[in-house]
Amino acid sequence: MSITTTADAPALDYGNIPAQLEPDAVSARLSGFPFPFRDDTYRYSTNVEPALQHVATEAGGWGGSIIDIDREYLNELRERELVLEADSSRLQLMDHMRPAAWDAIAVLLPHMAATYPESMHFQQEGRNCTWRNKLQGMDIEFVFGDDESLPNGPLNFIGSQIQDDIVLLDQREGALWLDAGFVTFAADWSMGFDVGMRFLEVHGPVPRVHEEKIITRAHQFLLRLQPWEQYRRTNWTMTVDRRLDTSTETYPNWAQDRSLVVTDPALPDRLHLRVEVQHLIRLPNSGALLFLVRTYLASLREIATVPAWRERLGKVLQELPSDMAEYKGINRYRGAASTWLLGA
Repeated sequence: MSITTTADAPALDYGNIPAQLEPDAVSARLSGFPFPFRDDTYRYSTNVEPALQHVATEAGGWGGSIIDIDREYLNELRERELVLEADSSRLQLMDHMRPAAWDAIAVLLPHMAATYPESMHFQQEGRNCTWRNKLQGMDIEFVFGDDESLPNGPLNFIGSQIQDDIVLLDQREGALWLDAGFVTFAADWSMGFDVGMRFLEVHGPVPRVHEEKIITRAHQFLLRLQPWEQYRRTNWTMTVDRRLDTSTETYPNWAQDRSLVVTDPALPDRLHLRVEVQHLIRLPNSGALLFLVRTYLASLREIATVPAWRERLGKVLQELPSDMAEYKGINRYRGAASTWLLGA
C-alpha cells in the first residue's frame, strides 16, 4: 500500500447560523438542490426512475451523475470521520459482503474519475490500481481485492471518498438483506440496529406503504435489477439546524429541538428541508445491490428565495396527512413552517 496526502479537511463549525445569508452561497447551494416536489400534495410512492437523467429546476438542476461533489465535500467527509470515531457501529461489513465492497469501488472510482477528470484519476492494470483525489490531496496505490492494501479496508475507503451514505444489500432466499453499510448521516434510523435485517423488515414502521403495497412492489423491482442497471429515487423529511447525523443513536441530542424551534424567532433559519437522492445499482460481479444515499439540506429561508419552491413546500406541509407527518417527525412544527412559507 502506498498513500500520499497533502491536504487536511478544514475543521467543522457546528450550529452557527449566520446573521445574514450570503446570496452567492445560497444560490450556489440551491443550484444543485434536488427539490423533490412536483405537486402541491405528497404521498408515498416508489418514484423510481433511471439514473443519470438531468432534472431542471427553478434554481438550476441536478441528477446528471451518480456521485455529486459540491462545495461541502471536505466538510462532510470530515464530519463522517468524526461520527465514525464516536460510534464505530456506523460501519458494518459482514464477511460475505467484502466482495460487494470491492465491487462498489470498481463501479464508483471510474465513474468519479470520468465525471470529475480535473480532480480525480483512476487507473487499473490487472489488480494494481492507482487513485488520485486532488480535492483530498490523495495519491494512493492499492491491490484490488486485498483489504490490507487500503486504509481501514474497502468499505471505509470508498465511504471516505463520497458524500453519500452506503448500504449494501445481499440477495438470497428470494429477499434482499441489509448486510453491510457505512451510514453516518441517517435520518432517524440506525445502521447498527438494522444490519442483518431483510429489506421488508427495515421498512416495517413506515405508515401506509404496506397497505398500499408500495414496499412490496419496490422489493420485487429491486430483485429483478440486472448487473449495471442504475436507478434512483428521492425521499424527504425536515431537520432542525444543518445537522446531517440524525440517527436514532443521537436522538437525545436533537429530539427536543423539534418542539423548541416552534417559538424560536430563528425558525426559518433553523428549519431545513432534508432531501435524499437514493441511487440503486446492481453490482456487476458480486450481484449485490448498492444503495447510495446523498443528503442535501436547505433552510426555509433559503427555500423562500425561490418563489415556486416556497409556495409548493408550504402547501405540501399544510396538506400532509397527520400520520405521515408524525412518522417524519415534523408534526410539531410543520404548521409554523407552512404559515411562514405561505406568508413569507
